[in-house]
Amino acid sequence: MALTISSAFDAGNIRVVKQDGDKADLEIVKDHMSDFYQWFYFRVAGGEGRELTLRITNCAGSAYPNGWPDYKAVVSPDREEWLRVQDTSYADGVLTIRFTPDTDCVWVAYFAPYSMERHHDLIATYASLPIVDYASLGKSLDGQDIDCLKVGDGALNVWLYARQHPGESMAEWWMEGALEKLCDPEDPVARVLRRDCTFRIVPNMNPDGSRRGHLRTNAVGVNLNREWHAPTAEKSPEVLAVRNAMDETGVDFAMDVHGDEAIPANFLAGFEGIPSLTDRQLGLFNSFSDALERISPDFQTSQGYEIPAPGQANMSMSTTQLAERYGCVSMTLEMPFKDNFDLPDPLYGWSPERSKFLAFACLDALHAILPDLAKAKSEK
Repeated sequence: MALTISSAFDAGNIRVVKQDGDKADLEIVKDHMSDFYQWFYFRVAGGEGRELTLRITNCAGSAYPNGWPDYKAVVSPDREEWLRVQDTSYADGVLTIRFTPDTDCVWVAYFAPYSMERHHDLIATYASLPIVDYASLGKSLDGQDIDCLKVGDGALNVWLYARQHPGESMAEWWMEGALEKLCDPEDPVARVLRRDCTFRIVPNMNPDGSRRGHLRTNAVGVNLNREWHAPTAEKSPEVLAVRNAMDETGVDFAMDVHGDEAIPANFLAGFEGIPSLTDRQLGLFNSFSDALERISPDFQTSQGYEIPAPGQANMSMSTTQLAERYGCVSMTLEMPFKDNFDLPDPLYGWSPERSKFLAFACLDALHAILPDLAKAKSEK
């Protein structure tokens, strides 16, 4: 029986270049109207008990070629449990994935996918709860809703948003964890957070890119996290809708959740280079980071992005734009596609479950700085 390799489904991405028995050469398809590519997700049928060799041959030209060394692909027979393929290697621009499936249908991906179908299940689950209010903030270019869930009724306005870059699926697994904790009626931290804060949660800011199997852009090849200074209805209605809603509510605390291809660690990026940076903002950011490092062994501060010089921040990005626009504390959380090398897990690597645990820890860290956050709001 010949292998059948396909990706014509929600979030799928691969192109078959050549097949020869148990071997196949593949290519990742570029985001529509863009040169970005790195996300892959496909199904292999007919390979039970056969030692398969799958070669992705165009990795050298991908968005982040430094993401491939030490990377391990994930595979699943049921799309629920995703295991790392230990025999994954990278050389000369080719990612080679070797494994022997136990079943006739298996799925292979860059990271455990979070499809739009699962996203709709998430929205249905939480929108039905009496403590959650649902709103569509607007429409994407493909006509999908920008879903927003409101939790809590406190004075502090907290925005959590994810998947500006749709291939960073760990970000929506983090969102699933955040909602799970926030809506737990028995969790004492969640009870205080709901009392003192009003959360507005956008689990997926880029539904079009997610469904299309993009790495980094929306339906017309636009990187949403370079649109926050001047979003438009023609190119970036997703950002325009969310930023307009933020203008209505104000923002005291914001977290933009992402994944990083190359760095094998969890870390935060802040807003140090904005023109109007205050000691109050920087102090809150550092307090949150310190609390998170105490709470979670999966978080660290020694690795991360280079901090821009004073006044040199990229103001097209959400974290810097929000800090400048609202005088708030905002941040970007980055999680690895590989693993947290300080606390490795050979079986799963960085995973959906660990992403959710990190969300729990982030909410605990937010709880730890609530008094300082409330004081800062009163002094604005």
